[in-house]
Amino acid sequence: MILTQPFGKTGHDSSRIIFGAAALSSMRQEKADKVLEMVRSSGINHIDTAATYGDSELRLADFMQSYRDEVFLATKTSSRDGDGARASIESSLKRMGVDNVDLIQFHNLAQDDQWEIAMGSGGCLEAAIKAREEGLVSHIGVTGHGTRIAEMHLKSLARFDFDSVLLPY
Repeated sequence: MILTQPFGKTGHDSSRIIFGAAALSSMRQEKADKVLEMVRSSGINHIDTAATYGDSELRLADFMQSYRDEVFLATKTSSRDGDGARASIESSLKRMGVDNVDLIQFHNLAQDDQWEIAMGSGGCLEAAIKAREEGLVSHIGVTGHGTRIAEMHLKSLARFDFDSVLLPY
């Protein structure tokens, strides 16, 4: 069995291997079902997807109907404005056939101009907080790539107490 450890400030003991559902993006449903059963039987209890990962959210829908209570489900939004982020969250919920996600993440928040929009009035942070208050999401995180993402994450953490921060290592 795969070991678990606390994931950020979410309170969830996530498997030390997180399944990146981008792998499902262009897969036929039959193959996706087999992959997801392997993920489950291996003890992986944390699935990370994004609205921009092709059909990955759609491929997860059937699996979520049976195993939602066994999985920490994270998705992402690339929208920086509040209206776009809200629409992205609602679309993700509908595509996956779930009432809520455990974690919404601001995907690759790496540019200063995008950061200003995201963290400003009417930005995706406000939309995520409202979605959390409404029970659509449980936690809020930020992700990113590139050589200056650690610096951007520190800037983000100074602005808001995110539950998780992801970056490549």
